[in-house]
Amino acid sequence: MHSAETLKRTPLYAAHLECGGKMVSFGGWEMPVQYSGILAEHTAVRERVGLFDISHMGEFLVAGPNAERALNGLLTNDVTKLGVGQAQYTLMCNEGGGVVDDLIVYRLEPSVYLVIVNAGNIEKDFEWMNNKATVSAVIENQSDRYAALALQGPAASKLFDFSAALPHFHIQRHTIFGKECWVARTGYTGEDGFELFCEAADAPHLWRMLLAKGKEFGIQPCGLGARDTLRLEMCYPLHGNDLTEETTPLEAGLGKFVSFDKGAFIGSDVLAEQKAKGVDRKLVAFTMTEKSPPPRPHYPILANGRKVGEITSGTQSPTLGIGVGMGYVEAASASVGTPIEIEIRGKKFVAIIQKKPILKKGS
Repeated sequence: MHSAETLKRTPLYAAHLECGGKMVSFGGWEMPVQYSGILAEHTAVRERVGLFDISHMGEFLVAGPNAERALNGLLTNDVTKLGVGQAQYTLMCNEGGGVVDDLIVYRLEPSVYLVIVNAGNIEKDFEWMNNKATVSAVIENQSDRYAALALQGPAASKLFDFSAALPHFHIQRHTIFGKECWVARTGYTGEDGFELFCEAADAPHLWRMLLAKGKEFGIQPCGLGARDTLRLEMCYPLHGNDLTEETTPLEAGLGKFVSFDKGAFIGSDVLAEQKAKGVDRKLVAFTMTEKSPPPRPHYPILANGRKVGEITSGTQSPTLGIGVGMGYVEAASASVGTPIEIEIRGKKFVAIIQKKPILKKGS
C-alpha cells in the first residue's frame, strides 16, 4: 500500500473534489471511487452517458522502422494486421506465458504506435519492453504528458459531430472544445464510447465542457466503482485480479488475442504447448442463483463439496440485481451450466457457470 503522501494525482484531482468524488488509493494513484454512488453511475453509463478520468493509465509511444517488429516480438496479437488508425487488444507475456499486462495498441502512423498500459504497471512495463525488445525501436513513456478521459454510454455519440466517422476500435485526431486530442472508440464498459487522449494541461477544460454539454443527456461523472461493475458484467478482465504473471491468456479464455502464426514472441512456445495439450484451469464467469452477500476475490469456489478454484473478481451486478463474478476453476468443472458453490464467510451459496459475457447486450 502507498501512503497518502506518495500517491500520484491526475490533472483532474481538483475537478474530482469539486464533483464530490470520494478518493481512494488505486495502483499508486489517488482516484475517485464514486461521486453520487456506484449504482447511479453504473446506470448512467448503461442507459445514458458517464464520464471517467482514466489519466492514471499509461501511454507509451513506440516508433521507428522496427517498431512493428519490436511490438510483435513482445505482444501476443499480430500488430501487422493493424492499419493506420486501427486499435487492437493484446497481451504481453513473460517467458512462462504469464500475463505481464494486457494492453491496447493503436497504430497512429505507419511506424508510430500508441500503447495503453495499466496504471499499476507503467514502470514495470516500460522497463520490460525496453529490456526485452529484440530489435531496436524508440519506446517512450509519455504517461506524464498525457491525460485521458473516457466518455461511455449509449448517448456518448451525441456529444460529438464526428461520431459517425470514427468506427469502433479506431483512433483519429480531432479538435474538441478547442483542444487537440487523439480520440479512440475502444471502451471498457460494454457500451459505445470514446477515449480522449490530450495534453495533461487540457484535461480540466475538457472535463468541464463534456459535463456541461452532456447535461441534457443525463451525464454523470463516474468513478472506479462503476468502472469495475460495468467491466465485470461484460467479463472484461482486470490485470492484477483476473490476469497475473501466474495466469496465461489461454487459461483466461483470451486465446483469440494470441496469434500463433505470426512467428515467435515472448512466451509463445509455452502457450503453443498449452494450446496443444489443453489447460488445467479456466477463468469462468458465474452468477449467484440465490440471495447472498456479494461474491469477492479469493472466496473459494466448490464443486460437489470440493474446492476447485477461487474468485478473482466479484460484485453485486447493478443491472441484474444478483451476485456475479469470475474465477479460475479446474478445467473439469469449467463447463457452462455447471452448478458450483461459493463459500462466503463460512456459508455456501449456489451459483451457475455462465457463458461470457454475463450481461448479454441487446437481450
